[in-house]
Amino acid sequence: MRAVLQRVIKAQVTVDKTVVGAIGPGLVVLLGVAVGDSAEDAAYLAEKTVNLRIFEDEAGKLNRSLLEVGGEVLAVSQFTLLGDCRKGRRPSFVQAAAPEIAEPLYEKYVDELKRAGVRVATGVFRTEMLVEIHNHGPVTLILDSRREDAHGDGN
Repeated sequence: MRAVLQRVIKAQVTVDKTVVGAIGPGLVVLLGVAVGDSAEDAAYLAEKTVNLRIFEDEAGKLNRSLLEVGGEVLAVSQFTLLGDCRKGRRPSFVQAAAPEIAEPLYEKYVDELKRAGVRVATGVFRTEMLVEIHNHGPVTLILDSRREDAHGDGN
């Protein structure tokens, strides 16, 4: 499972000219589900999302987590994060999980965020969306539950 986290001052997602999700300060999370991902991957990424210290404290240091600042999350499913562009000119998406597998895992990720106490807005799975992101910093990070030692000691 791969996630791109962007710290934002606000964000929204629109489907068919209707805003379906909007947040104030917090994170936009673009989430891609890979072949072989599980509920454990979703829980791991959700825990990392809410506890990463990527918000500034009084001294301007990145020392506060999403939970500590009371931030919100706009979670948007994005299978293109699993695109492999190493060969040819057209990305290969063979590593992206099929929709019937990806959607429940995306929902599990969202549920884990909510269970941690975060207000979550979402896009609409398998639709074309317009995502408006007001990146703050900019701060953008990539999380991957499958990288070597992803579930290690945090170093």
